Amino acid sequence: MFELVVPDASFYPSFAESHREWGGAHQDGAGLLPDDDITSPEGFAAWVRRLAGAEGVAEVGGIVPCSYRWITGGQRYVGAIAFRHYLTPALLNSGGHIGYGVRPSDRGRGAASWALHEVCAGLAAQGEPDRVLLTCDDANTASAKTIERCGGLLEDVRMGGNGRYFRRYWIDVARFEPGGL
Repeated sequence: MFELVVPDASFYPSFAESHREWGGAHQDGAGLLPDDDITSPEGFAAWVRRLAGAEGVAEVGGIVPCSYRWITGGQRYVGAIAFRHYLTPALLNSGGHIGYGVRPSDRGRGAASWALHEVCAGLAAQGEPDRVLLTCDDANTASAKTIERCGGLLEDVRMGGNGRYFRRYWIDVARFEPGGL
């Protein structure tokens, strides 16, 4: 049903549809930066190349090496999930290791839970890290349920710099059957 794939420029039409669905909202896990041009095929291809190279980059300005995967169903872009290889102090406080987002029309189908499980199984196969941190807005009950379904244990609820509360969860990766990331 779903598959995790390395970002690929061939998904441009489907991603463009998804981007319109988001209506300008931030897309967790997608790796979109304010300067990224994803509206043209050329800009989209450049962004995809940046994502593909993000695993081997040196930390700059709090941006750490990161593995991006897209959740797909055939040639349909369903969403994205990202694994940050380590945490800076800021990420330890409020960002976490893993971020994900599913396009609005595909929510409620289990894509986020499936992808989070697959990423954790891939990390289990690698043998590290032992556990991963995930955060979500306190009001985002769907994301909280996704994290909890995958074994997330709530550590605490904190106030972010934006004045909104967010939840911090830890998932023990070792409990997952090894799989591929």
